[in-house]
Amino acid sequence: MKIIIAPDSYKGCMSAVKVAAHMEEGVLKALLNPEILKIPVADGGEGTVAAMITGAGGRYVYRKATGPLRNEIESFFGILADGKTAVIEMAAASGLELVPEHRQNPLNTTTFGTGELILAALDEGCTDIIIGAGGSATTDCGMGMAQALGVVFYDSDRIPLSYGGRIMNDVRYYDDSSLDPKLKKVNIKVACDVDNPLFGKRGAAYVYSAQKGASQRQIKQLDDGLRNIASVINEISGLDIDHIPGSGAAGGLAGGLVAFTGATLSKGVEIVTDACRFGEKVKDADLVITGEGSTDSQTAFGKVPVGIALIAKKAGVPVICISGSLGDGYEDVCEKGIDAVFSITPGPATLADSIKNAGKNITATTYNVIKTFLAAKNLK
Repeated sequence: MKIIIAPDSYKGCMSAVKVAAHMEEGVLKALLNPEILKIPVADGGEGTVAAMITGAGGRYVYRKATGPLRNEIESFFGILADGKTAVIEMAAASGLELVPEHRQNPLNTTTFGTGELILAALDEGCTDIIIGAGGSATTDCGMGMAQALGVVFYDSDRIPLSYGGRIMNDVRYYDDSSLDPKLKKVNIKVACDVDNPLFGKRGAAYVYSAQKGASQRQIKQLDDGLRNIASVINEISGLDIDHIPGSGAAGGLAGGLVAFTGATLSKGVEIVTDACRFGEKVKDADLVITGEGSTDSQTAFGKVPVGIALIAKKAGVPVICISGSLGDGYEDVCEKGIDAVFSITPGPATLADSIKNAGKNITATTYNVIKTFLAAKNLK
């Protein structure tokens, strides 16, 4: 029996790689000599590099980079087994977890380090770059990233500007003539799981900046800045990035990547599953097991479990979702190709205990799912 294990991370608890390992343990307890294929999946946030290296093969590359507060940090990216495809998590250089809570403020943080990782990938000879846009500490429309690549931003007096979200309102002109020439020969895809526009009530500032430390006054300042930089980009390049679905991802980094590197935006789950050749691997499977930290009505709009199910269903393979918890409207995913949904929670528990026992609960739930699946096959 061939079983594919393809979960997302349980955010705040466990990486997709570890979730897959615990699910595998449950399958092995229930079946004798199964064929198990682990393909941990991510949507562009933390864990994207690990998931893609596990699923497609490859290696890590470690580099020093500029952190969100312009301090030197240890960072990394991945190069897949083809030797030409780099996978970068912007969170590894510009992520919220890199900023102490008392210093979190997107007016001050920069994506400069993400640009440095792009340069490092180019130096490694990569011709394709996948950038995960999630978990950011920034709302700078990718200006820091562009500055690392050679773009210079100027105010009304043609004085070069510094870094951080606060400078977006001051931009009146930029010069991209010093962009690294290798960018012209590289294909950049941005993996994001949101469709937020750059600015406005559904934009990067209003929807996400509060969780990065911004006050209501600062959120308006950031939104005004995003409107301004989009206007400057349109005036200079003729490119209208503000209405591109997903351009607001990672504090507008996605929009900045489109504007300054010619990147294209795609759903993170689609990029990851394509790179891992999930569609080919699922064709002869008997069962797919997926999951995430919490499954609710939002999952049906294209999060990892539904992305996995849409591919598996084309091959006629049943899909079971095992998640940390189930929220309102979780049943909606059953209209998107998932056959059944299970929570790993065995009974009332505190959040701390749920996190502590997540591994063994994933294993136990997977064991019971496999036993139920076998019973159903016998009934048929």
